Amino acid sequence: MRRARRQGTGALSGYVVTWDVDSRDHAACARVRRFIFGEAHRTARRVYRYPGFVERDGVRYLGQSVLFVSRDSLSPLRSFLLGAGVEHHVIPATLGRVSST
Repeated sequence: MRRARRQGTGALSGYVVTWDVDSRDHAACARVRRFIFGEAHRTARRVYRYPGFVERDGVRYLGQSVLFVSRDSLSPLRSFLLGAGVEHHVIPATLGRVSST
């Protein structure tokens, strides 16, 4: 819920992207998780934080293996998924209320 609240409101047009990773392929699952959500490494002195794809402007986390992405964010996401050999599907969509005026 924290992530959803931070993402704000307002109408956006873009795409819903969903993907499927074989849960038996632990390396692929880890790569996708790292790309989507980022990671943090803690040392004795410092925390190194690498933000994930969901933290970009125009990206909204909708649920497990489902993101809403703006037109600008679609290409980098698809490039990653294709390069990682992850099956995915893209659907044009609008998120939020769209005014009829």
